[in-house]
Amino acid sequence: MATLRDVARLAGVSIGTASSALNQGRKVKDITRRKVLEAASVLNYRPNGVARDLKTQRTDTIVVFLHDLAGPFYSELIRGIQSVADERGYATIISRGGVGRQIAWTRFVVEGRVDGAIVLDPTVPDEVIRSTACSTLPIVLLDRTLATPYCLHVAADHEDGAYQITKHLLLSGLRRIAFVSGPIDSHDSSLRFRGYHKALSEFGINIDETLVFRGDFTERSGLLAARAILSHENLPEGIFAANDEMALGVLSGCEASGIKVPDQVAVVGFDDIAIASYVRPALTTVRQPMYELGGVAARSLFRAIDGEQDVSSQVLPTTLVVRDSSKRPSVNDTPMAQSV
Repeated sequence: MATLRDVARLAGVSIGTASSALNQGRKVKDITRRKVLEAASVLNYRPNGVARDLKTQRTDTIVVFLHDLAGPFYSELIRGIQSVADERGYATIISRGGVGRQIAWTRFVVEGRVDGAIVLDPTVPDEVIRSTACSTLPIVLLDRTLATPYCLHVAADHEDGAYQITKHLLLSGLRRIAFVSGPIDSHDSSLRFRGYHKALSEFGINIDETLVFRGDFTERSGLLAARAILSHENLPEGIFAANDEMALGVLSGCEASGIKVPDQVAVVGFDDIAIASYVRPALTTVRQPMYELGGVAARSLFRAIDGEQDVSSQVLPTTLVVRDSSKRPSVNDTPMAQSV
């Protein structure tokens, strides 16, 4: 049985281009489409994925590509996606990033085994998404924006959340605030850094590059960052970790070094994972609506699958949650702040 790879090889195009041509993708030139269709005819190619219903042309399946499966953020996100998929009677395939990601992308997306995809994995290249997204296979992105047809963007307001929590520290009288970022390829982390920068700028404070540290969203990277930060002779007054797991690592590093939080250093995070309210001191953070994010992404995808033309990208608001790990806000603090 001929495969899509065989068709692409005979037509002299990439697998993604062959898929777009066979699925009526907009950006395929007519001459290229003809070459692909001729190759498919010569090879008697038939998609070898899950058979589509002859009437609806659907598989009743979606796929979710995640960079990782570990951590409370992903579990809540998946729960939100699956709740909506269950209502629609759809099966959900979860694919983790890594060496098997390319195999999964080809098997489920390119070969037409699913009706749509949700992507939260920066290792999936933009060009792959551009060449794959089409009217019969829309894609929702949770980790970037991409101006291409049949691609939607759903996200929390990372920049504003980071701005609000940095401003909270500044209004508490803190000025030297360190930042622990996520991975270099994380769009979310770059937006959180932008919010941090914006708040500092409003208070006339220039970014001190010696107070910016690279993490990878894991607790261990937060611990390592804390060790580096606390080795400074001039300690910062606050540490903003770009997610809660790194903030937990920072708290551990402070405890191991005998640094009292928040008396000597305030520590804040981002996401509001469940454990954030149970650690001591309880973690000040930004609540990201993780379950709702998954639900909105799934609903947007299903509207696109149904052929709705007015489906737009969405940005969900975040909420500042003030707990014991940060200095108490002054009376002039933002009304978004709340204690829980």
